[in-house]
Amino acid sequence: MNFSEVFKQSNQLCKVSPDGKYLATCVQYRLVVRDVNTLQILQLYTCLDQVASMEWSSDSLFILCAMYKRGLVQVWSLEQPDWHCKIDEGSIGLVSSRWSPDGRHILNTTEFHLRVTVWSLCNKSVSYIKYPKACQKGMDFSADGRYMALAERRDCKDYISVFVCDDWHLLRHFETDTQDLAGVEWSPNGCVLAAWDSCLEYKMLLYSLDGRLLSTYSAYEWSLGIKSVAWSPSSQFLAIGSYDEKVRILNHITWKKLTEFEHHPTITNSKAVVFKEVEKRPVIPTEDLSIQQIAMESSLFDIQSKYEIPPLPVQVPVVKPDPDRANPKIGISAIAFSVDNRYLATKNGGFQVQSLFWHCSGDSVVLLGKDQLCLCYMATDEEK
Repeated sequence: MNFSEVFKQSNQLCKVSPDGKYLATCVQYRLVVRDVNTLQILQLYTCLDQVASMEWSSDSLFILCAMYKRGLVQVWSLEQPDWHCKIDEGSIGLVSSRWSPDGRHILNTTEFHLRVTVWSLCNKSVSYIKYPKACQKGMDFSADGRYMALAERRDCKDYISVFVCDDWHLLRHFETDTQDLAGVEWSPNGCVLAAWDSCLEYKMLLYSLDGRLLSTYSAYEWSLGIKSVAWSPSSQFLAIGSYDEKVRILNHITWKKLTEFEHHPTITNSKAVVFKEVEKRPVIPTEDLSIQQIAMESSLFDIQSKYEIPPLPVQVPVVKPDPDRANPKIGISAIAFSVDNRYLATKNGGFQVQSLFWHCSGDSVVLLGKDQLCLCYMATDEEK
């Protein structure tokens, strides 16, 4: 494996363009665009202040840089380096900024979530959407980019508004049966909208595009509820991760529970394969000071690691959360389906993996950090 030289970056703002051709990094108030293959600098832009957020447009032609402290957004073009756009929200402030799916509109959320402002790069028009709710996932676009669902809060009640992204007119507006709406998410086929309550109540609501309530699901009461939600790529399954360290799978026909998976600290399944990382430290003679000096300056004496397959059963290290601290790390905090819908990877917050995602081939999971990983096989009746 070959590594490039180290490049500077700020606030972990380093993103590859959607087409995979460019790499954008932010260093304080500078935006650097490099070629992915050669890592040569293609463009260098200077922003008005330190960049807090950066995002590529869907077609990789524009880059959005947000400066929340000053309420500013600057947009840069790769095709026309001399062209740029500046959006100033003024005294109303700015807390988030993102692209629309077409890559030609910018949605800015003002401070205190007073409104969402939609800025058009095509005709310079401006649209305002009032009453956006500050929640876990209050805005979501359908996979085809035609519709946007927005969680709203009016008169102490929760609502969902569905907008058409072509001209941003309101398509549907309906009230939700929630105490404190936490998030909304479209199914990949764009036919069903999932909405769930806050963690204080386990409630999942499924709505159609015209606002009809298709089904309501609740696994239990009087305990912390939903923590994470994920649709399968085929829209046939809806995975719900909760604070009881279980993930439940709903089917798209009756919206009833199909099965559930649980994180066990002891792995006993004979079909399971566990890989354990083992670190190997080189032995350095302590009597020879010259060798010690070489070891400190040479990478040949770095810690090396390899993976071993221990015999079953295997006890996974468990980190018990502190109940006296806010936001304890318990429950299923991340869910990811493979591209072929056969596998489901989940992360339990009570164990030691900071993020997980599927490889594009769909047959392997990529892990970042340390935690327990549960790999579930979605088998057919014949395979069971």
